[in-house]
Amino acid sequence: MRNLSHKKITEKIFTRGLNSLFEDLIEKPKKGRPRTTNRVITKSSQEDTKEKETRATFLVNEELLDKLKAIAYWDRLLIKDVVDRALQDVVTKYERKNGNIKPIPTE
Repeated sequence: MRNLSHKKITEKIFTRGLNSLFEDLIEKPKKGRPRTTNRVITKSSQEDTKEKETRATFLVNEELLDKLKAIAYWDRLLIKDVVDRALQDVVTKYERKNGNIKPIPTE
């Protein structure tokens, strides 16, 4: 019995020791949100967002929001991805019916 327990301890020490030799070579995943690119921020709503994203705040119907959250949950998606799909569908349908959307004129 003593030999068995000694063997297990030795294996654990050796395994840990061997892995520790390679720890510096293995790139560990970084914790937290991915860093954003070095883009020019033109609005405060773009801070801490990915390229071509901006933060927007909307008032929405509570029942619709609950349904969007449920869709995201059951499809294992982020709520922002469900909203993005929905907005893209609206724009696509509009453009099919009315042609390309013209930008809002600046003064």
